[in-house]
Amino acid sequence: MKVVSVKVDDEIKAKMDLYKDINWSEVVREAIKGRIEIEEMLRRRIDRARALKASEDMDRLRSKTSGKWSGVEEIRKWREARR
Repeated sequence: MKVVSVKVDDEIKAKMDLYKDINWSEVVREAIKGRIEIEEMLRRRIDRARALKASEDMDRLRSKTSGKWSGVEEIRKWREARR
């Protein structure tokens, strides 16, 4: 395993010291792994055929509506009904 240093300010370090039972190295490792997964997902090539199919599906579904439906109004209606 390689060593990576991380700098934190004094306030964060003081708060970390309150939780001596936490393995902060593991927390940092998991955070880095999670961020790598996000970056890999964001940078993955887009399946053009799949994206075009999704776009066609959205257009097809949109054409079935009157065009007057408002998601905001629908949410407000149901929120008011709960009161």
